[in-house]
Amino acid sequence: MTNTTPLNVATRYFDALGRGDIPTMMGLLDTDVTWYQPGRNQFSGTHRGVDGVGRLLGSMMAVSEGTFGLTVEGTMMVNGDKVAVPVRFAGRRDGASMDMSGVDLLRVVDGKIVAVHLFSADGEAEDAFWGAP
Repeated sequence: MTNTTPLNVATRYFDALGRGDIPTMMGLLDTDVTWYQPGRNQFSGTHRGVDGVGRLLGSMMAVSEGTFGLTVEGTMMVNGDKVAVPVRFAGRRDGASMDMSGVDLLRVVDGKIVAVHLFSADGEAEDAFWGAP
């Protein structure tokens, strides 16, 4: 297995995220990455490019007062250039909290993550936590 297989890239991405190593995590994203954030909240929609994703994640950390976190909750599953990853994500802010399961679907091409599709177990609760657009 080489360092650029979809499973290896996804593993390095989530390992870096778990360590709080944002430069390594962001370095695994293609410069033109497309990030699909679910729901009907202030962060929902399509975010493009490393800079756009960086702004999104920075804003999510600000709103969650630095508490937003994500962990891998099960086995990563590969189908060609796609990796589905069961996750658990949580955060707190202003007396509100969120803790739920989800799935992150990464598309990896030439050793870089070119697309990220996120799925939440409870979209309404996630929308309530992040707030209206």
